[in-house]
Amino acid sequence: MRFAFSEEQRLLQNTVRDFLRAECTPERIRALWETETARSPDLWRKLADVGVPGLLVPEARGGLGLDEIDAVLIFEEAGRAALAEPVVATAAVGAPLLAELGGEIAARWLPRVAAGEALVAVGHPDEPFVEDAHVADLLLLPAEDGALHALERGQVRLTPQPANDPSKRLSSLSFEPNERSRVAHGERARSLFAAAFDRGALACAAELVGVTEQLLELAVGYASQRQQFGRPIGSFQALKHMLADVKVKLEYARPLVYRAAHSVARGDPRRSLHVSMAKAEAGEAAAFAARRALQAHGAIGY
Repeated sequence: MRFAFSEEQRLLQNTVRDFLRAECTPERIRALWETETARSPDLWRKLADVGVPGLLVPEARGGLGLDEIDAVLIFEEAGRAALAEPVVATAAVGAPLLAELGGEIAARWLPRVAAGEALVAVGHPDEPFVEDAHVADLLLLPAEDGALHALERGQVRLTPQPANDPSKRLSSLSFEPNERSRVAHGERARSLFAAAFDRGALACAAELVGVTEQLLELAVGYASQRQQFGRPIGSFQALKHMLADVKVKLEYARPLVYRAAHSVARGDPRRSLHVSMAKAEAGEAAAFAARRALQAHGAIGY
């Protein structure tokens, strides 16, 4: 059996990459950090035109009807571009969680998600803060008893929390659980939260692969141009080895992320193990690449 992405999957990846290169310039990303929400409704609408929010939304609900094997390449591109829009919260986690819930809530919200008209934030019983709750139209949150509740923005009280990433907005939330807002409880709620956690970790791991590859590309490009002692610094063996080590880290992490995507999409019983391995390796690769890229650039801006 040949394990490789199809021509259509690569075409979608390249389409999203070209779009993000044009729309997500470093200047625009940094400018958004300084805004109140750090988010751009205009950019999100354009992402919807490309199909990003609807990647995992069933076709019957207006989405692309893809699975995590298709979507992992798109999450990789989001990381490459340092895209701060709620791709993980809405596209990777919120949309498939709504699809699993089904019924009226899926019929009402999934078409809006796919069209870029609604954002979703998802909480988890083990996480005290929720990302992008400040811009979410729908929040899927755990109650103290572990039940899953669906609430609109006006039904939830937000308390902003500090974040060390200028692109992130975190909040602690409080709400009054009731029978109308409860959409799952008991073992079903636990299963839904576990699946949501794995999808979120998978998407973050894929973004980290994109981050690592972009850091390597920038470092190689700089080392090829920067002159020292009359020749490019990339010609020096020490720097070659340093950047080759980054490439090795990247190529070890990438297949683990792709295997995790396959496990999530196919419901492999070892899904959580594969996702954890992918997230750990991708995180290590990205941190390693960041240190080496900084060195290659001569610690500019340190």
